[in-house]
Amino acid sequence: MRITMTCAALALALGSAPAFAQSGEITIWSWNIAASSLKATIAGFNKQFPDVKVTVQDLGNQPTYDKSIAGCAAGGVGLPDIVSIENGEAENYWSQFPDCFVDLHTLGYTAQDQAKFPDFKRTELEVGDKAYAMPWDSGPVAAFYRRDFYEKAGVDPASIKTWDDFIAAGKKIQAANPGVSMTNADFNGDSEFFRMISNEQGCAYFAADGQSITVNQPKCVDAMTKVKEMKDAGIVSSADWGTKITNNTAGTVATQIYGGWYEGTIRTESAGESGKWGVYLMPSLTADGPRAANLGGSSLAITSASKNKEAAYAYLKYTLGTNEGQITMLKEFGLVPSLVSALNDPYVSQGLPYWGGQAVWKDILGTLPKVVPSRGTQFQSDAEIIVRAVQTKYLAGGYADAKAALDDAANQIAAATGLPVKS
Repeated sequence: MRITMTCAALALALGSAPAFAQSGEITIWSWNIAASSLKATIAGFNKQFPDVKVTVQDLGNQPTYDKSIAGCAAGGVGLPDIVSIENGEAENYWSQFPDCFVDLHTLGYTAQDQAKFPDFKRTELEVGDKAYAMPWDSGPVAAFYRRDFYEKAGVDPASIKTWDDFIAAGKKIQAANPGVSMTNADFNGDSEFFRMISNEQGCAYFAADGQSITVNQPKCVDAMTKVKEMKDAGIVSSADWGTKITNNTAGTVATQIYGGWYEGTIRTESAGESGKWGVYLMPSLTADGPRAANLGGSSLAITSASKNKEAAYAYLKYTLGTNEGQITMLKEFGLVPSLVSALNDPYVSQGLPYWGGQAVWKDILGTLPKVVPSRGTQFQSDAEIIVRAVQTKYLAGGYADAKAALDDAANQIAAATGLPVKS
């Protein structure tokens, strides 16, 4: 039976949102597929709150960060009601501008609401007894692959358990499919593979308490070593975000390894390749090793400058705190729910035509409970710049080995942050 709730009843169910939250205008800053996903929820939200006008502005990823940081530095001038914030950058905001965003507890966000999201998504969003943002999407890593390229090379994706298996398969696939690269990576502009493999192995730039630097610990060294082995094997071609999308559509890449949110990017940007793509678990360093990691994922925060905080909170509660809002974004654009209850929605277990009938979300989301939390800290951006430069030098042969490279990175991060390097 379909039950229709009144606006007042829904407001109560969504966490005691006051009645006056049901009118006015709110503006949101976001980027790319994330912005498109938010737009997709507006119709459902407006069925419950018809007098709230929601405008989503797609600024692009870096401009959203730059403009919001600048707005916070200016005391909130020019900021929208809601800002999309990547988890890894969240503590940059809270540490520099603790008054720029609203503590969601003041708007009705309860401990019960918080418990609906996994700990690894809340780690960087809450400081002491304050909750500055609500978890949005997660990035459980998966290998998105072209079935036809693998089949032509006689490669069964189920046989790829380790990164060494991935390298061997890549050589076969490239030999059987001239002009096709096994995978793409933006080695000069990103550390994506290093971060994915490090997280899989339980290593990160910083310790879990954020008080020391761990980027040169053994598991991170193993990860960086493997990245270079893949590059040296010739199975990785250089490509930035836009070039990867072009390669997906042109049929010049066999595999993209990314967070689960990339499902929507492939499906919407390469719509003509329906039925050709599939998904398998990311490889590990050993045959019986972990095969789960998180890459990316964001949250939504309400600015203190907002003139309609209650309406903004009602939108967060609907979009991020209900199965309806989260599954809408999953269906339309592949944004992976952080809301635990949404993972049990029947849609998650459905075979999807674009993916050759594979129930890709059942496979991808099944890894979420195995993801090791990774603390970004307020120094994540500084550390990332250093790691990228060190990675570029290491891949070009500028260090004796990965340990020497990451020791250098750790020392540079220590000099920039004042944190000690864990011994």
